[in-house]
Amino acid sequence: MPVSKKRKKSSNSIDPQPGMAPKTVIHRSTFTTMAGIVIALGLVGWMIFAGGSGDSTIKVIVPTLTAAAQSGEQTFNRVCLKCHGDNLAGSKNGPPLVDPFYRPSHHADGSFVSAITQGVRQHHWKFGPMPPQPQVKAAEIPNLIVYIREIQQANGVF
Repeated sequence: MPVSKKRKKSSNSIDPQPGMAPKTVIHRSTFTTMAGIVIALGLVGWMIFAGGSGDSTIKVIVPTLTAAAQSGEQTFNRVCLKCHGDNLAGSKNGPPLVDPFYRPSHHADGSFVSAITQGVRQHHWKFGPMPPQPQVKAAEIPNLIVYIREIQQANGVF
């Protein structure tokens, strides 16, 4: 009778129950390395998509403003600047409004009216929701939007 040889157990598998495939075991060092890679990639992604962390996120060209835009600039500086930064450039507290996300074909003027009067949930950035801004009077909103659009246009947003 032939002598049967015993199979040597593999160091990375567990004997299965009859009729089942062997299970692969991931060694602790491999798992730790994979977890580190996933965490590192997550941090890089967060830094890229979180909207930045500096005082200003972009450089903005400021054109000669119309009278309506100058009036809107005063409202912006009084109410919006602390979050949206100098000349709409963004800050560590809020996104830049000179960004393609806010072009008229994506965020029409009515979107700004709603954001100012009702607030808006977080959707493009990781700054949290924008609360309503009741200190902006209804009569100030049109000139505020003119200011935003003139700065956007000068910076190639549309």
